[in-house]
Amino acid sequence: MRMLTKSLPVALIGAALATASSTSGAAAAGHTRGLEIAVPAYVAPGHPMLTGIRSAQPAASVVILNPNNGYDPFDATWQAQADTLRTATTATGGHTKVLGYVDTDHGNRSLAAVKATVDNYLRTADHKVHVDGIFFDQSGRDCGTDNALRDYYLALRTYVQETVSALDPEVEEMVVDNPGTAVADCYLEPGHRTADTFVTFENTYAAYTGAGWLGGNVFNYTVGYYSGAALDPSGTAFWHLVHTTPDATAMHDALDKAFDRGAGYAYVTDDVMLNPWDATPSWGFAAQSAYAATKG
Repeated sequence: MRMLTKSLPVALIGAALATASSTSGAAAAGHTRGLEIAVPAYVAPGHPMLTGIRSAQPAASVVILNPNNGYDPFDATWQAQADTLRTATTATGGHTKVLGYVDTDHGNRSLAAVKATVDNYLRTADHKVHVDGIFFDQSGRDCGTDNALRDYYLALRTYVQETVSALDPEVEEMVVDNPGTAVADCYLEPGHRTADTFVTFENTYAAYTGAGWLGGNVFNYTVGYYSGAALDPSGTAFWHLVHTTPDATAMHDALDKAFDRGAGYAYVTDDVMLNPWDATPSWGFAAQSAYAATKG
């Protein structure tokens, strides 16, 4: 049962809406926002999909690795795959960030159980960092009573930050929450932000170009859906995932829409359910990473 969202301060909501209307989905005023490609790759190490991601120029900015939802050991083979991906150069001149997949079951898994899965990626036998952070799937979108659900994800973000920092303070960790749809703005509240980036759309191209897009990346029960631009100073707070896309022309259209709707990251594929994240798109990876680099 959905819990009512606890509202942000009225002044903050007003500022958010004012910025949203003046930037047309861009990040906060004064920040030049781009669009980068971030890929969920739910395949085994050495799979052609991962080879294609690694060899694409420019490479994807983010790649999610998924060893059986985080339950299989993140062993030497997985670590070597992650290390290889992290050497690729992105359109921004940086290196690909690799994230480990962790299921949260919409906040129904205990914190201890989720942290144990996080440890599978971060507390390896060699005590080295092989991933840049964690992708929390099936995350909550509502605040919960007294912000309890929001604070569950805040605790997970803090755990990842502290664990990565203890291993290697030079690593700029990344945490992603994936509700797959617009998220309550309490998740981005200053001082209580639960992730660096939120997947605010995960569905088909037909849904993305139709009623499946709710009209914003964030929502509040007082004001409804809105872009969230004022809560996104980096321009990378939102990530859109679009599958079952008919052709390369539609891929370009989806990336255009992602940028216009305020996404800093996107990925578009013609792969289909049940697992739409286990094959290389027919147009390849470089075609969309290069096109995305023209945005902004």
